[in-house]
Amino acid sequence: MSAVKQVVVIGAGIIGASVAWHLAKAGARVTVIAESAVGGVATPNSFAWINASWGNPEPYFRLRTRAMAEWTRLAKDVPAIPLAWCGGLCWDLPADRLEAYAAEHSAWGYGIERVGREQVARIEPNLTELPDFALHVAEEGVAEPVATAKVLLADAEQGGAKIMTGTVTALVLSNGKVAGVEISGQRIVADEVVIAAGAGAPAIAATAGIKLPIETPPGLIVHSRPYKKLLNGLVHAEKLHMRQTAEGRIIAGSDFAGGNPGDDPEATGRELFAVMKAALRDGDGLELDFHTVGYRPTPIDGFPIIGRTEGVGGLYVAVMHSGITLAPAVGLFAAQEILDGKRDPLLAPYGLSRFAQ
Repeated sequence: MSAVKQVVVIGAGIIGASVAWHLAKAGARVTVIAESAVGGVATPNSFAWINASWGNPEPYFRLRTRAMAEWTRLAKDVPAIPLAWCGGLCWDLPADRLEAYAAEHSAWGYGIERVGREQVARIEPNLTELPDFALHVAEEGVAEPVATAKVLLADAEQGGAKIMTGTVTALVLSNGKVAGVEISGQRIVADEVVIAAGAGAPAIAATAGIKLPIETPPGLIVHSRPYKKLLNGLVHAEKLHMRQTAEGRIIAGSDFAGGNPGDDPEATGRELFAVMKAALRDGDGLELDFHTVGYRPTPIDGFPIIGRTEGVGGLYVAVMHSGITLAPAVGLFAAQEILDGKRDPLLAPYGLSRFAQ
């Protein structure tokens, strides 16, 4: 990097925070624009599971396992990140699919252990119903999402980054290149703009004529009031995924991404909380505090969009579901590509150009 680059990062969720932190550490002058509070919109509603689990083709598995390793590196650089490698139990698949997943991912090097009923009980002694067998991955974990984004942005600020609150109304174009953003009638000049705004990304990109094919399915998660320790790690039971947060809340969804909230999210939340409470021994005192409905920014093929846009210079896009797992790797790779022009080979399948046809 010859001259210091001015980079605007739109979005203060986990992806925007990681990109901003890595850019600032690499010497860029960074301005982060948060539409609301630090943590963004999708990040506070995340289950926060760090994994390379089932349903992924091998190239995406490799990106996710690299991201898991980058979490360890990032937590060493920023020790205040609330990261826990608590392990995950899974039996939320038919037995044949569970066995196939274990065989495939074990062959790829994922640390899966097949555990019986007694082992499940030792790992999670407060479950009221135990499966005949489950899969346990000790290397899976969680990073408390909003706290992590705040820690990264605070550290980036100490390194010279600037955090602003406001709404980006348009990308500024000059000679076919994005040259900054407009926010609240103010123009901020930049050598490069990063869109990491989750569900809000398509509208921002559209101001430069860029179409982002993203869906935003809703997902409901319930949150208990803080409670005594009941869960040691992540539990993925049939139609009930749950974990206990660092502050003692038990959070749950019918799926780790959150289930369909239906026409009455409050009623759906109460029903889900009752199922969760019944699944936990000694959980009679659990009280529902609130539910959240998050809108997950999901590219239409299910995989991330990470990289520069074709036809319009100065614009980098980082939008995805699984932002919690991918955040440290995406931040590192984006900073390298923006500042040094080096694109990591793991990102090869995830450019926006794959949707051109």
